[in-house]
Amino acid sequence: MNPHQDSSISPAWMFSALLGNRHLSVQMARREILSRYRGSVLGLFWAFLTPLMMLAIYTFVFSYVFKARWTMNGEESMAQFAIVLFIGLIIHGFFAEIINRAPVLITSNVNFVKKIVFPLEILSVSALEAAVFTLAMNLLVFFIACYFIYDAIQMTAVWIPVVLLPLILFALGVSWILASMGVFLRDISQTTAIISTALLFLSPIFYPVSTLPDSFQTVIMANPLTFIIEQARNVLIWGQQPDLEGLTIYWLVSLFVLWLGFAWFQKTKKGFADVL
Repeated sequence: MNPHQDSSISPAWMFSALLGNRHLSVQMARREILSRYRGSVLGLFWAFLTPLMMLAIYTFVFSYVFKARWTMNGEESMAQFAIVLFIGLIIHGFFAEIINRAPVLITSNVNFVKKIVFPLEILSVSALEAAVFTLAMNLLVFFIACYFIYDAIQMTAVWIPVVLLPLILFALGVSWILASMGVFLRDISQTTAIISTALLFLSPIFYPVSTLPDSFQTVIMANPLTFIIEQARNVLIWGQQPDLEGLTIYWLVSLFVLWLGFAWFQKTKKGFADVL
């Protein structure tokens, strides 16, 4: 393939680069995941044990200490609040990990920029794959908890890949933009920490959107996490079919953001070596 400027930002080139370097990105993600638990006694088992312990803590604190309830169709459940909360925290945690890591992906790998020929866009992909692994472990814990609490898993849970994949693509596009900006503006990493905290409280994690005033619901729905959190709960907890029309729109927006992030990264990466 001809890596000239005109073709280097085309969608075809983008998908070709992702597929062509998929083995490299998976290898880097695997190395990163293993490095997190290297030297610990339980090793990779911590990837499963950590979300399991966190869910137990959420259940105890919110259900038994604060006696919080999540009302749905007039029904309330003590354990249900922790499950509903956990889904929101899983999705927010995934997105927060992506945007908080992105600004330092290039600056922490200067050798890849100056000393060797390396597909720099793969750094965001490998970081994304590591975050997806964490997301998968959290979902595994969720399914186990549902089985013990409700004695069943909703059949509509088969829709969860369709619900989460557009967010994953959206996150990759944002990661490319932030990784590039982090080279030229070192304050970006401080800003993303504030944004991720704001998203925690501006997403329907601790409260349902329906309890908010209509004017404020518009603001909350503008949050890219809101729709995905709502749809994930619908298919995983409430047993409802996803909003296919809304998902179609989200898919189109995600693909555009994915391409926009790739195009931005390709256009700006030529100046990385001059700054680092």
